[in-house]
Amino acid sequence: MKYFLIVFCCFNVLIFTGCKSTGVLTTSKKIDAIMSRYAATDAPGASVLVFQNDQIVFSKGYGVSNINTQEKITPTTNFRLASVTKQFTAMSILLLEKQKRLSLEDPITKYFPAFPAYGKKIKIKHLLTHSAGLVDYEDLVLPTQTTQLHDTNCLQLLFRTDSLYFPAGTQYKYSNTGYAILALIVEKVSGQNFASFLQNQIFKPLGMKTTVAFEEGKSVVANRAYGNSFENGSWLQTDQSLTSAVLGDGGIYTNTEELTKWIKALWSYKLLPEEKQNRAWSRTLLDNGKTIDYGYGWHVEEFQNIIHPFHDGSSIGFRNSLGLFPEQKLMVVILTNRNEHDPIEEVHKIASLYLIP
Repeated sequence: MKYFLIVFCCFNVLIFTGCKSTGVLTTSKKIDAIMSRYAATDAPGASVLVFQNDQIVFSKGYGVSNINTQEKITPTTNFRLASVTKQFTAMSILLLEKQKRLSLEDPITKYFPAFPAYGKKIKIKHLLTHSAGLVDYEDLVLPTQTTQLHDTNCLQLLFRTDSLYFPAGTQYKYSNTGYAILALIVEKVSGQNFASFLQNQIFKPLGMKTTVAFEEGKSVVANRAYGNSFENGSWLQTDQSLTSAVLGDGGIYTNTEELTKWIKALWSYKLLPEEKQNRAWSRTLLDNGKTIDYGYGWHVEEFQNIIHPFHDGSSIGFRNSLGLFPEQKLMVVILTNRNEHDPIEEVHKIASLYLIP
């Protein structure tokens, strides 16, 4: 039996396969059905991509990237990643550790000597694994705040409280604060601003040409998707909030195609040694012996009897999900420019089409 490489290219759809065309169409239609909530041609939608064995096997855009201009979403449309950014922030720290410029055991007071006394036992590893116990910076913002916060403002806000949620290293509580602090540590150690470090150490070397940690007035997002909320029966553009300019916890913009370059670098261990990369994808044993479902910038879950890393991201106008199955060499990513529904549901359904029982 002979097999051929078949390429379908129709508008914003791109499907590669080594299977028979009937199988391709069946899989394509199944994914279209799974993604039906995003199918309206005049509403904010989604970009979905399946990456298997270093090949894009399905890639398609649904809906529009800008409700004002009705520009269609394509695989090169750049979305705000929100918390999917955290894997890049964690990698920045791990690259500096690899270069022996910091240790995950370093206390944060090494980099911020004036940090309040309640944080003296917090280490970098606690920030990475959401076990530092830091108060959410969002809860410390004054009602009178009208300008966007940046990472350094998140640090300043911590001087308005005098305690942690719990002693560092004893529990898990998801923390945007911790990842803003990690970005500041990257700046302290590298001598570069965080956006430049990402560009020089990750984006440029991997060929992620349009990926950017977006800074208003300093950088531009090409092929940009604008975020939206559904209010009073219609979509309203709600692209930015007071916290949208914080980079370490959620400020990167990229597209589904460029994420394949990132993921290929991870599972081929281009950036980190195999042991360290696998540690980032694994559950964490806390100082008190408890185990939590988070590694370094990645959640960890069990799906179809496979323990694997994933991460969601949500902000005022975006909902995203990236499911990664390193041993199976499979990634499913969905980026959306609407603030409703967690697309991890669709990621799981699509992944099921490709995972071998």
